[in-house]
Amino acid sequence: MPRQLGELEDAVMTRVWQWNRPVTVREVLEDLQQERSIAYTTVMTVMDNLHQKGWVRREVEGRAYRYTAVSTRAAYSAALMNEAWSRSDNPAAALVAFFGMMSSEQRESLQAAVRIVQDDVVSDTAQDGRPLPGDREQRAGEELPAERPADDGTSPGR
Repeated sequence: MPRQLGELEDAVMTRVWQWNRPVTVREVLEDLQQERSIAYTTVMTVMDNLHQKGWVRREVEGRAYRYTAVSTRAAYSAALMNEAWSRSDNPAAALVAFFGMMSSEQRESLQAAVRIVQDDVVSDTAQDGRPLPGDREQRAGEELPAERPADDGTSPGR
């Protein structure tokens, strides 16, 4: 299960997710500097750590890396919710309490999501009740990062 991102990791990943394109350390740094004073090396270290943890892929472009998210924020949030729910000694009570905290807009979004999942279950099932090949998650192409992938040991400019 993925661990919750730290504050700075989350700030970096928020930009990577929002921009939805390969980004450099410099681009993230310049955007972060609008909110706080932060050094290039700090952002570089955080992005390297995110790569080591499997949250981003990186490719060399010239003398710099370009980083791309491995999964979406939605997949990350879903994994955190699933982890919290599965750790409860009473998952049903935890869900009831969680639903009780939701705004009416959030409840409407949840109901819409449940309808989508129910429709997918119906469309993913053959007439005899067996699942059809290619489940919903595979079609969505969403993967959560592995615990700690091996680093390729390469670094630009070295």
